[in-house]
Amino acid sequence: MGRRVLVIEDEANISEAIRFILSRDGWEVRTHGDGADAAEVVARHAPDVLILDVMLPGRSGLEILRSLREVPQTRALPVLMLTAKGQSADRAAAERYGATRFMTKPFANAELVATVRAMGAA
Repeated sequence: MGRRVLVIEDEANISEAIRFILSRDGWEVRTHGDGADAAEVVARHAPDVLILDVMLPGRSGLEILRSLREVPQTRALPVLMLTAKGQSADRAAAERYGATRFMTKPFANAELVATVRAMGAA
């Protein structure tokens, strides 16, 4: 089972909370806060699971997801999309672009851990 998670989230308090929660569960967690170079960061770190915010500065999480799915190296990467908006349009777009899972903020810590565990085991 893979144990490396990359979190691309521009809100530092959320990013740090996710890092803390998953680190306590044994995951190696890296964080990044800008959408503009997010695809390059994913390629450089080769995570086992990606947690990607929908709304990022520089480039949206949906655009990043779409570009990751166009590249053979990241086509099958498990991606958990996070959003503060639980809008059905965001969820539909995330599914259309190939998101593995979708979670709205705020989320329950136990739900996040269980979701990432399941994605890392897949």
